[in-house]
Amino acid sequence: MAHHKSCKKRIRQSAVVRDRNRLYAKTMRNAVRDLRAMSSKGEAQEKLHKTIALIDKVAKRNQIHKNKAANLKSSLARFVNSL
Repeated sequence: MAHHKSCKKRIRQSAVVRDRNRLYAKTMRNAVRDLRAMSSKGEAQEKLHKTIALIDKVAKRNQIHKNKAANLKSSLARFVNSL
C-alpha cells in the first residue's frame, strides 16, 4: 500500500486515466463492430468517416499500434467499397 501523499495521488490519477482509456478503446471497438454489421452503402460511408476518426484517436493515444490502426482502416474501407 502506498504511504506517500504523492503515491496516493498517482494511484487516483492512474485509475481515472485507465477508465478513460478503456472508454475510448471500447467505443472504437463498438463502432468497428457496428460498421461491419451495416448492409447499406450510403449509411456505411457516413459511419466510416466517424469510425476512422475514432481509430485515429485511439492510435494517437498509443492504445493500439499505428499499424493495427492502419490495417483496421484499410479493411473497413475495403468492406464499405464492397457493399
